[in-house]
Amino acid sequence: MSTSDTVLVLGAAGQIGTDLVMRLRNELGSDKVIATDVKNQGGAIGNDGPFHTIDVMNGQAMAEIIDKYKVTHVYHLAALLSATAEKNPMFGWKLNMEGLFNLLEIAREKKSFQIFWPSSIAVFGPTTPAQKTPQHTIMEPTTVYGISKQAGERWCEYYFNKYGVDVRSIRYPGLISYKSAPGGGTTDYAVDIYHKALDQGTYECFLSANTVLPMMYMPDALDATINLMHAPAEKVKIRSSYNVAAISFDPQTIAASIQKHIPDFTVTYKPDFRQAIADSWPQSIDDSAARTDWGWKEKFDLTAMTADMLLNLKKQRDITPSH
Repeated sequence: MSTSDTVLVLGAAGQIGTDLVMRLRNELGSDKVIATDVKNQGGAIGNDGPFHTIDVMNGQAMAEIIDKYKVTHVYHLAALLSATAEKNPMFGWKLNMEGLFNLLEIAREKKSFQIFWPSSIAVFGPTTPAQKTPQHTIMEPTTVYGISKQAGERWCEYYFNKYGVDVRSIRYPGLISYKSAPGGGTTDYAVDIYHKALDQGTYECFLSANTVLPMMYMPDALDATINLMHAPAEKVKIRSSYNVAAISFDPQTIAASIQKHIPDFTVTYKPDFRQAIADSWPQSIDDSAARTDWGWKEKFDLTAMTADMLLNLKKQRDITPSH
Protein backbone atom coordinates (compact mmCIF):
# COMPACT_ATOMS: atom_id res chain seq x y z
CA MET A 1 0.00 0.00 0.00
CA SER A 2 1.02 3.57 -0.61
CA THR A 3 -0.25 7.02 0.37
CA SER A 4 -2.33 7.02 -2.84
CA ASP A 5 -4.36 4.09 -1.49
CA THR A 6 -7.62 4.39 0.41
CA VAL A 7 -8.47 1.75 3.00
CA LEU A 8 -11.86 0.67 4.31
CA VAL A 9 -12.00 -1.25 7.61
CA LEU A 10 -15.30 -3.08 8.23
CA GLY A 11 -15.88 -4.04 11.86
CA ALA A 12 -13.41 -1.39 12.96
CA ALA A 13 -14.55 -1.28 16.59
CA GLY A 14 -13.54 -4.88 17.32
CA GLN A 15 -10.30 -6.15 18.83
CA ILE A 16 -8.31 -6.28 15.57
CA GLY A 17 -10.07 -3.32 13.95
CA THR A 18 -9.31 -0.85 16.74
CA ASP A 19 -5.58 -1.51 16.50
CA LEU A 20 -5.52 -1.82 12.72
CA VAL A 21 -7.27 1.50 12.11
CA MET A 22 -4.80 3.35 14.37
CA ARG A 23 -1.83 1.67 12.74
CA LEU A 24 -3.01 2.36 9.17
CA ARG A 25 -3.92 5.97 9.95
CA ASN A 26 -0.42 6.50 11.31
CA GLU A 27 1.05 5.08 8.11
CA LEU A 28 -1.29 6.49 5.45
CA GLY A 29 -2.89 9.53 7.08
CA SER A 30 -6.22 9.70 8.93
CA ASP A 31 -8.28 10.72 5.91
CA LYS A 32 -7.09 7.65 3.96
CA VAL A 33 -8.53 5.08 6.38
CA ILE A 34 -12.32 4.87 6.58
CA ALA A 35 -13.54 3.06 9.67
CA THR A 36 -17.00 1.48 9.86
CA ASP A 37 -18.92 -0.54 12.41
CA VAL A 38 -22.52 -1.51 13.07
CA LYS A 39 -22.64 0.88 16.05
CA ASN A 40 -21.71 4.54 16.35
CA GLN A 41 -18.17 4.98 17.68
CA GLY A 42 -16.40 7.72 19.55
CA GLY A 43 -12.83 7.46 20.75
CA ALA A 44 -9.86 7.15 18.46
CA ILE A 45 -11.48 5.42 15.50
CA GLY A 46 -14.60 7.59 15.56
CA ASN A 47 -12.96 10.97 16.08
CA ASP A 48 -9.56 10.79 14.39
CA GLY A 49 -10.73 10.12 10.84
CA PRO A 50 -13.74 9.19 8.68
CA PHE A 51 -16.24 6.90 10.39
CA HIS A 52 -19.52 5.49 9.08
CA THR A 53 -22.13 3.28 10.71
CA ILE A 54 -22.58 0.26 8.42
CA ASP A 55 -24.08 -3.19 8.79
CA VAL A 56 -22.04 -5.58 6.60
CA MET A 57 -25.25 -7.46 5.83
CA ASN A 58 -26.24 -4.35 3.83
CA GLY A 59 -24.30 -4.85 0.59
CA GLN A 60 -25.61 -1.64 -1.00
CA ALA A 61 -24.29 0.48 1.88
CA MET A 62 -20.86 -1.17 1.55
CA ALA A 63 -20.79 -0.60 -2.21
CA GLU A 64 -21.71 3.08 -1.79
CA ILE A 65 -18.85 3.67 0.69
CA ILE A 66 -16.39 1.87 -1.61
CA ASP A 67 -17.48 4.07 -4.52
CA LYS A 68 -17.57 7.29 -2.51
CA TYR A 69 -13.99 6.99 -1.27
CA LYS A 70 -12.56 5.11 -4.28
CA VAL A 71 -11.41 2.38 -1.91
CA THR A 72 -8.40 0.27 -2.97
CA HIS A 73 -8.08 -2.07 0.05
CA VAL A 74 -10.83 -3.52 2.27
CA TYR A 75 -10.17 -5.21 5.62
CA HIS A 76 -13.34 -7.15 6.41
CA LEU A 77 -13.18 -7.80 10.17
CA ALA A 78 -16.86 -7.85 11.10
CA ALA A 79 -17.77 -11.21 12.65
CA LEU A 80 -19.40 -12.91 15.60
CA LEU A 81 -16.59 -14.66 17.50
CA SER A 82 -16.44 -18.22 18.77
CA ALA A 83 -18.01 -18.12 22.23
CA THR A 84 -20.58 -15.47 21.27
CA ALA A 85 -21.63 -17.33 18.11
CA GLU A 86 -22.24 -20.52 20.09
CA LYS A 87 -24.91 -18.67 22.05
CA ASN A 88 -26.66 -17.52 18.85
CA PRO A 89 -25.71 -19.98 16.06
CA MET A 90 -28.10 -18.83 13.34
CA PHE A 91 -27.16 -15.18 13.68
CA GLY A 92 -23.47 -16.12 13.90
CA TRP A 93 -23.71 -17.99 10.59
CA LYS A 94 -25.77 -15.25 8.94
CA LEU A 95 -23.48 -12.38 9.94
CA ASN A 96 -20.22 -14.21 9.22
CA MET A 97 -21.29 -15.47 5.79
CA GLU A 98 -23.55 -12.73 4.45
CA GLY A 99 -21.05 -9.99 5.13
CA LEU A 100 -18.35 -11.91 3.27
CA PHE A 101 -20.61 -12.74 0.32
CA ASN A 102 -21.68 -9.11 -0.03
CA LEU A 103 -18.05 -7.97 -0.21
CA LEU A 104 -16.95 -10.74 -2.59
CA GLU A 105 -19.83 -9.91 -4.93
CA ILE A 106 -18.96 -6.19 -4.93
CA ALA A 107 -15.33 -7.09 -5.68
CA ARG A 108 -16.37 -9.45 -8.48
CA GLU A 109 -18.33 -6.65 -10.14
CA LYS A 110 -15.86 -3.81 -9.62
CA LYS A 111 -12.42 -5.55 -9.70
CA SER A 112 -11.07 -2.32 -8.18
CA PHE A 113 -9.95 -3.30 -4.68
CA GLN A 114 -8.05 -5.90 -2.70
CA ILE A 115 -9.64 -7.76 0.23
CA PHE A 116 -8.28 -9.00 3.54
CA TRP A 117 -10.59 -11.45 5.30
CA PRO A 118 -9.51 -13.12 8.56
CA SER A 119 -9.89 -16.81 9.16
CA SER A 120 -9.00 -18.53 12.43
CA ILE A 121 -7.55 -21.62 14.07
CA ALA A 122 -11.25 -22.38 14.73
CA VAL A 123 -11.35 -23.97 11.24
CA PHE A 124 -9.54 -26.94 12.80
CA GLY A 125 -11.25 -29.51 14.98
CA PRO A 126 -10.62 -32.46 17.32
CA THR A 127 -9.54 -34.70 14.40
CA THR A 128 -6.87 -32.19 13.27
CA PRO A 129 -3.27 -32.94 14.36
CA ALA A 130 -2.90 -30.82 17.52
CA GLN A 131 0.86 -30.33 17.33
CA LYS A 132 2.42 -28.34 14.48
CA THR A 133 -0.92 -28.30 12.67
CA PRO A 134 -0.09 -28.34 8.94
CA GLN A 135 -1.23 -25.77 6.40
CA HIS A 136 -3.20 -28.45 4.56
CA THR A 137 -4.82 -30.94 6.93
CA ILE A 138 -8.08 -32.38 8.23
CA MET A 139 -10.55 -29.59 9.00
CA GLU A 140 -13.65 -30.68 10.91
CA PRO A 141 -14.61 -27.67 13.04
CA THR A 142 -17.13 -28.16 15.84
CA THR A 143 -18.24 -24.54 16.37
CA VAL A 144 -20.46 -22.22 14.33
CA TYR A 145 -17.56 -19.79 14.13
CA GLY A 146 -15.19 -22.47 12.84
CA ILE A 147 -17.73 -23.78 10.33
CA SER A 148 -18.32 -20.26 9.00
CA LYS A 149 -14.58 -19.62 8.73
CA GLN A 150 -13.96 -22.91 6.92
CA ALA A 151 -16.77 -22.13 4.47
CA GLY A 152 -15.41 -18.60 4.07
CA GLU A 153 -11.96 -19.94 3.17
CA ARG A 154 -13.47 -22.04 0.42
CA TRP A 155 -15.48 -19.12 -0.95
CA CYS A 156 -12.46 -16.78 -0.91
CA GLU A 157 -10.45 -19.33 -2.88
CA TYR A 158 -13.38 -19.85 -5.27
CA TYR A 159 -13.78 -16.13 -6.00
CA PHE A 160 -10.05 -15.82 -6.63
CA ASN A 161 -9.92 -18.82 -8.96
CA LYS A 162 -13.17 -18.13 -10.83
CA TYR A 163 -13.39 -14.33 -10.87
CA GLY A 164 -9.86 -13.12 -10.12
CA VAL A 165 -10.86 -11.37 -6.88
CA ASP A 166 -7.64 -10.50 -5.02
CA VAL A 167 -8.62 -11.81 -1.59
CA ARG A 168 -6.02 -12.67 1.05
CA SER A 169 -6.40 -14.31 4.43
CA ILE A 170 -4.70 -15.42 7.66
CA ARG A 171 -5.83 -18.01 10.18
CA TYR A 172 -5.40 -15.98 13.32
CA PRO A 173 -4.47 -17.70 16.57
CA GLY A 174 -5.63 -16.11 19.84
CA LEU A 175 -4.85 -12.37 19.73
CA ILE A 176 -3.75 -10.30 22.70
CA SER A 177 -3.98 -6.50 22.83
CA TYR A 178 -4.04 -3.73 25.43
CA LYS A 179 -5.98 -1.33 23.21
CA SER A 180 -9.36 -3.08 23.16
CA ALA A 181 -11.51 -5.12 25.51
CA PRO A 182 -12.09 -8.88 25.08
CA GLY A 183 -14.62 -9.50 22.31
CA GLY A 184 -16.22 -12.87 23.02
CA GLY A 185 -13.52 -15.25 21.88
CA THR A 186 -12.35 -18.44 23.57
CA THR A 187 -8.77 -17.15 23.77
CA ASP A 188 -9.85 -13.85 25.36
CA TYR A 189 -8.80 -15.06 28.81
CA ALA A 190 -5.26 -14.13 27.73
CA VAL A 191 -6.36 -10.48 27.44
CA ASP A 192 -8.59 -10.35 30.51
CA ILE A 193 -5.96 -11.92 32.77
CA TYR A 194 -3.69 -8.86 32.42
CA HIS A 195 -6.51 -6.45 33.31
CA LYS A 196 -7.53 -8.51 36.34
CA ALA A 197 -3.90 -8.82 37.49
CA LEU A 198 -3.63 -5.03 37.67
CA ASP A 199 -7.14 -4.21 38.89
CA GLN A 200 -7.93 -7.04 41.30
CA GLY A 201 -4.75 -9.06 41.85
CA THR A 202 -6.67 -12.26 41.14
CA TYR A 203 -8.32 -13.94 38.16
CA GLU A 204 -10.76 -16.81 37.68
CA CYS A 205 -9.92 -18.51 34.38
CA PHE A 206 -12.63 -20.19 32.29
CA LEU A 207 -10.10 -22.67 30.85
CA SER A 208 -8.09 -25.30 32.73
CA ALA A 209 -4.55 -24.48 33.84
CA ASN A 210 -2.87 -26.67 31.21
CA THR A 211 -4.93 -25.76 28.12
CA VAL A 212 -2.26 -24.91 25.52
CA LEU A 213 -3.38 -22.71 22.62
CA PRO A 214 -1.58 -20.78 19.85
CA MET A 215 -1.42 -17.06 20.60
CA MET A 216 -0.04 -13.87 19.10
CA TYR A 217 0.56 -10.34 20.32
CA MET A 218 -1.42 -7.76 18.37
CA PRO A 219 1.61 -5.88 16.92
CA ASP A 220 2.73 -9.16 15.34
CA ALA A 221 -0.79 -9.85 14.04
CA LEU A 222 -0.91 -6.39 12.45
CA ASP A 223 2.51 -6.95 10.87
CA ALA A 224 1.35 -10.28 9.42
CA THR A 225 -1.88 -8.75 8.11
CA ILE A 226 -0.31 -5.68 6.50
CA ASN A 227 2.70 -7.60 5.14
CA LEU A 228 0.38 -10.08 3.43
CA MET A 229 -1.57 -7.21 1.86
CA HIS A 230 1.72 -5.62 0.72
CA ALA A 231 3.01 -8.84 -0.82
CA PRO A 232 3.17 -9.05 -4.63
CA ALA A 233 0.27 -11.15 -5.94
CA GLU A 234 2.61 -13.84 -7.25
CA LYS A 235 3.96 -14.40 -3.72
CA VAL A 236 0.49 -15.11 -2.35
CA LYS A 237 0.22 -18.76 -3.32
CA ILE A 238 -2.55 -19.77 -0.91
CA ARG A 239 -5.91 -18.09 -1.48
CA SER A 240 -7.90 -19.95 1.17
CA SER A 241 -6.00 -18.79 4.28
CA TYR A 242 -2.45 -18.92 5.63
CA ASN A 243 -1.43 -20.49 8.93
CA VAL A 244 0.49 -17.99 11.06
CA ALA A 245 2.03 -18.65 14.47
CA ALA A 246 4.04 -16.90 17.15
CA ILE A 247 3.77 -18.38 20.66
CA SER A 248 1.82 -21.19 22.34
CA PHE A 249 1.13 -21.31 26.08
CA ASP A 250 -1.42 -22.35 28.71
CA PRO A 251 -3.07 -20.22 31.44
CA GLN A 252 -0.65 -21.28 34.19
CA THR A 253 2.32 -20.23 32.04
CA ILE A 254 0.93 -16.77 31.26
CA ALA A 255 0.07 -16.41 34.97
CA ALA A 256 3.69 -17.20 35.88
CA SER A 257 4.93 -14.57 33.41
CA ILE A 258 2.67 -11.98 35.07
CA GLN A 259 3.80 -13.04 38.55
CA LYS A 260 7.36 -12.04 37.65
CA HIS A 261 6.01 -8.47 37.60
CA ILE A 262 3.18 -8.83 40.15
CA PRO A 263 4.33 -11.51 42.63
CA ASP A 264 1.08 -11.58 44.65
CA PHE A 265 -1.13 -12.24 41.60
CA THR A 266 -3.25 -15.39 41.99
CA VAL A 267 -5.30 -17.44 39.49
CA THR A 268 -8.09 -19.95 40.05
CA TYR A 269 -9.57 -22.22 37.39
CA LYS A 270 -13.24 -22.82 36.68
CA PRO A 271 -13.61 -24.25 33.14
CA ASP A 272 -16.93 -23.51 31.41
CA PHE A 273 -18.40 -24.27 27.96
CA ARG A 274 -15.39 -22.62 26.31
CA GLN A 275 -13.17 -25.47 27.53
CA ALA A 276 -14.69 -27.84 24.95
CA ILE A 277 -14.06 -25.26 22.21
CA ALA A 278 -10.43 -24.86 23.27
CA ASP A 279 -9.93 -28.63 23.48
CA SER A 280 -10.98 -28.94 19.82
CA TRP A 281 -8.30 -26.50 18.62
CA PRO A 282 -4.57 -27.02 17.86
CA GLN A 283 -1.85 -26.42 20.42
CA SER A 284 0.82 -25.31 17.94
CA ILE A 285 0.79 -24.29 14.28
CA ASP A 286 3.10 -25.01 11.33
CA ASP A 287 3.27 -21.71 9.45
CA SER A 288 6.20 -22.50 7.17
CA ALA A 289 4.17 -21.61 4.06
CA ALA A 290 3.64 -18.02 5.26
CA ARG A 291 7.31 -17.73 6.23
CA THR A 292 8.45 -19.04 2.84
CA ASP A 293 5.92 -17.31 0.57
CA TRP A 294 5.89 -13.75 1.94
CA GLY A 295 8.44 -13.65 4.74
CA TRP A 296 6.31 -13.81 7.88
CA LYS A 297 8.23 -13.64 11.17
CA GLU A 298 7.02 -12.74 14.66
CA LYS A 299 8.83 -10.31 16.99
CA PHE A 300 7.28 -11.00 20.43
CA ASP A 301 7.69 -13.99 22.74
CA LEU A 302 5.68 -14.40 25.96
CA THR A 303 8.21 -12.56 28.14
CA ALA A 304 8.34 -9.52 25.86
CA MET A 305 4.56 -9.49 25.39
CA THR A 306 3.82 -9.60 29.13
CA ALA A 307 6.23 -6.75 29.85
CA ASP A 308 4.71 -4.61 27.07
CA MET A 309 1.09 -5.43 28.01
CA LEU A 310 1.59 -4.52 31.68
CA LEU A 311 3.53 -1.35 30.82
CA ASN A 312 0.82 -0.05 28.50
CA LEU A 313 -2.10 -1.08 30.70
CA LYS A 314 -0.46 0.74 33.63
CA LYS A 315 -0.07 3.85 31.45
CA GLN A 316 -3.79 3.69 30.64
CA ARG A 317 -4.67 3.50 34.33
CA ASP A 318 -2.42 6.46 35.17
CA ILE A 319 -4.38 8.74 32.84
CA THR A 320 -6.81 10.46 35.21
CA PRO A 321 -8.94 13.58 34.62
CA SER A 322 -7.32 16.81 35.80
CA HIS A 323 -9.10 18.80 38.47
